[in-house]
Amino acid sequence: MKKLALATLALTCAAGAFAQGTVTFNNRVTGAVITHVYAPLAGNIYAHKTGNGSSDTASGTTDWTGYGLVGVNLAGQYGASTTFAQLLGANGAGQPEGSLTARGQTTTFRTGGAAGNTFGITDTLEGITKDSAAATLEMVAWDNSSGQYSTWAQASVAWTAGLIAAGWSGALTVNAIGGDFTTPPNLVGLQSFNLYFNPIPEPTSFALAGLGAAAMLIMRRRK
Repeated sequence: MKKLALATLALTCAAGAFAQGTVTFNNRVTGAVITHVYAPLAGNIYAHKTGNGSSDTASGTTDWTGYGLVGVNLAGQYGASTTFAQLLGANGAGQPEGSLTARGQTTTFRTGGAAGNTFGITDTLEGITKDSAAATLEMVAWDNSSGQYSTWAQASVAWTAGLIAAGWSGALTVNAIGGDFTTPPNLVGLQSFNLYFNPIPEPTSFALAGLGAAAMLIMRRRK
């Protein structure tokens, strides 16, 4: 009996150690948070900005004129079912953006009048302590119309290489993380953002840079 009690206690402690915090991953919750995710700007696919517009909650002054919403179409590039979103995070308030890593599940987007808004889920955040006083979170989204980038780890590499468009909200502190005693909080403070392409230099730019470096080396040797 004593051994059984000890085994039960050990299992309970182990379960507690691996228990994860939760949040409501939804960028459209009336009265709490309304933001939008936009496709790349047609005239400049490298343009990137973050900030709430006048129709968002909280209302902001960012002008999104000319940007189309993710999810206008169901499928295809920047479609509702082919654009993925996920939360990055770290325990504690005000953590550096560079320290945030993928923590929760992926979700996709809604279409029609709810274009630009995610399908809401209760997101279990791996490595974020349940009932934590605060966590630093960031929403990322990317184009997965090719079907090759189902995780942010894959998508971030593809974005760096200039293969797909992606974007992020900027970091925010979310208080009272869900757990045994706290309900999953909304992402209050989340900002609207757009997907964009990484402006990596073209091969000709690399060639010109190489020629410039060679010229500098020759000049130094002559001196």
